[in-house]
Amino acid sequence: MLDKHHLVKHNVHIDMNRLPLADRARILSCLTEGMSMRATARLCDVSINTVTKLLVDVGTACDIYQDEKLRRLPCQRVQVDEIWTFCGMKEKNVPPMRRGEIGCGGVYTWVAIDADTKLVASWLVGRRNVECAHVFIKDLASRMANRIQLTSDGYGAYPDAADNAFVGGVDYAMLVKIYTANTEGRQAEYKYSPGECCGAEAKPINGKPDPAHISTSYVERQNLTMRMHMRRFTRLTSGFSKKIQNHAHAVAMYYMFYNFAKIHKTLRITPAMAAGISDHVWSLEEIARLAD
Repeated sequence: MLDKHHLVKHNVHIDMNRLPLADRARILSCLTEGMSMRATARLCDVSINTVTKLLVDVGTACDIYQDEKLRRLPCQRVQVDEIWTFCGMKEKNVPPMRRGEIGCGGVYTWVAIDADTKLVASWLVGRRNVECAHVFIKDLASRMANRIQLTSDGYGAYPDAADNAFVGGVDYAMLVKIYTANTEGRQAEYKYSPGECCGAEAKPINGKPDPAHISTSYVERQNLTMRMHMRRFTRLTSGFSKKIQNHAHAVAMYYMFYNFAKIHKTLRITPAMAAGISDHVWSLEEIARLAD
């Protein structure tokens, strides 16, 4: 299991004095707009080692900052989901001696988003298993100030995880989507995408969840935004992560950008401002300065 607060090392030496702040911000701009690390290095005329070090330093700082700030959040409706990618190689290519090794094969990012403020309140990089589900939901519960309505997909590990983390103090429902199994004449398309969704079944699990708000639409849309902003999550390319540590740093840096610097088109402010944990739109220079 890969707990983000243990994976991202808090004792990384920070020494970016030789790189001007404007150059650091330009590199971060490239990385948060979907460019690969090598493309960023070419465009910004710096070495790949410089880009990597900046990713590690800023990713570490972003993880620490958000771990401290994302506390006692006034969320009311939270949606959770998992987004898949792989690290190093796809699961089918993992050699027998490395099977089960975190960072080798399939990797999931567990995500929790506030449906009202669009704030990503918690995330976890790890496997899609029971252990990670419990760690993720426990972390989410520790950040909430009030009783919330929680919605997840139909993954079977969520009910026990929610019950253990919230101890019954949650209105929880699962939204189980139903997909068609007919792929006749569309084999090529279905090789990279699921069957057509033909319905969804809402299943109340704990408390009294409001049926009108049993949804995972916001977190699924956030997953798309995440794929667009990080080359590591782009399908069918060679831009996938080679090291799980760098993958976790990139995720922490992206959520700092998403929560504090990216203006949500519907809200017209950042999610952090909507949640009351920031009073302004952060610049990339401010994010880069966190590493100082």
